[in-house]
Amino acid sequence: MKTIDGHPYANRDDLAERSGYSRATLAAMWRDRATNDHPAARTVDRGLYWNLEEWEAWFATYSKKQRDQMRTVDRSGDPDEELPPADQARVLGVDASRITQYGKKPPANWPAPVRTETLPSGRVREYRTRRQLWDFHDTTNRAGTAGRAAKEGTDPRFEQAAQALAEEPGRPAGELVALLAERHGGAPNTWRPFVTEARKKASQPED
Repeated sequence: MKTIDGHPYANRDDLAERSGYSRATLAAMWRDRATNDHPAARTVDRGLYWNLEEWEAWFATYSKKQRDQMRTVDRSGDPDEELPPADQARVLGVDASRITQYGKKPPANWPAPVRTETLPSGRVREYRTRRQLWDFHDTTNRAGTAGRAAKEGTDPRFEQAAQALAEEPGRPAGELVALLAERHGGAPNTWRPFVTEARKKASQPED
């Protein structure tokens, strides 16, 4: 952290520690600044620094948009219709690039395609049904909190969080959620309730 003109400025490592996001994710946010209104940076000692007050205000708005996107799902249409990636994105209310990302690093509960199609370019297009997408959305965004789902033992992310905590019990929560997001996909904030519940369970005495 640095103080410039009386204001706190943070580099990417500082932002990663405060937000729980990985450096790679933060770099992607900066890369997409033309479309997501990411605050401008200042170059200090050959490194990029952001006004922390401006960045945190932007990040709060950005995170809310991400959460709102995840709550938006289109439940119209034939449940068994097989959809290409662009239509999968529309059903889930996310950008098409999110579906591409899921193909490379699937999040928990991301369904296997019902069929694939090899394009002339050699790329493989994956098809999923609306029913699969609705189930994925409902599993990932259960009624109530993610923490409650974890307590009930209905979500595999609890076990994944517990395993990561067992491997590195002294690691800060912010680093654990970033690690889990990189391993299994999803936003770091999605993993926070599972890490919290895993810590609570680990602290409870055994019968």
